[in-house]
Amino acid sequence: MASGQCTKHVFVTGPPGVGKTTLVQKVTEQLKALSIPVQGFITEEVRNGGRRVGFDVVSLDGRKGVLSRSGSSKPGPKVGQYVVDLKSFESVALPALNLEKNTKPVVVLDEIGKMELFSQTFIRAVGKLLHEGNVTLFGTIPIPKGKPLGLVEEIRNSSSVQVFTLSKANRDEMVSAVLCAIQKSYEVSR
Repeated sequence: MASGQCTKHVFVTGPPGVGKTTLVQKVTEQLKALSIPVQGFITEEVRNGGRRVGFDVVSLDGRKGVLSRSGSSKPGPKVGQYVVDLKSFESVALPALNLEKNTKPVVVLDEIGKMELFSQTFIRAVGKLLHEGNVTLFGTIPIPKGKPLGLVEEIRNSSSVQVFTLSKANRDEMVSAVLCAIQKSYEVSR
């Protein structure tokens, strides 16, 4: 994205464990405090005995479902040790992306990664929102690693997207920078 160019969408990238979801949660709370409508979902780690055993998808209106679990006997696509529960993911994530008529929200997408991209319906819904005129997307995408992920690369290379790279060194000051960018994007899309 060229400097000074207005963008419609804001995404954050960075290595696993750097704090992307924590940043999304902080910024989302500040958007709510500013009376900016938000909807969407976040992805939470699930731990058992100090060990990560999977991920849940949680909509901003409180619905929760399983995204993946390690060692699950359920059939489904696998990412490393995790089995993805597409039905559960879609039952929470897809309704969280449906726009009400005459609303212009910030749609939170934490995250768009390998697990989520097993859902073709999710890919289509996000692609539509990416080109929607009256919505601002705010989400997280993985850092480039291995085989490129189609939708992630489309987002990363879109002229309508500003991508911030989060690190342990910059994550504290990044909250205000991301919030400012979203506020500007939100005003542009209204």
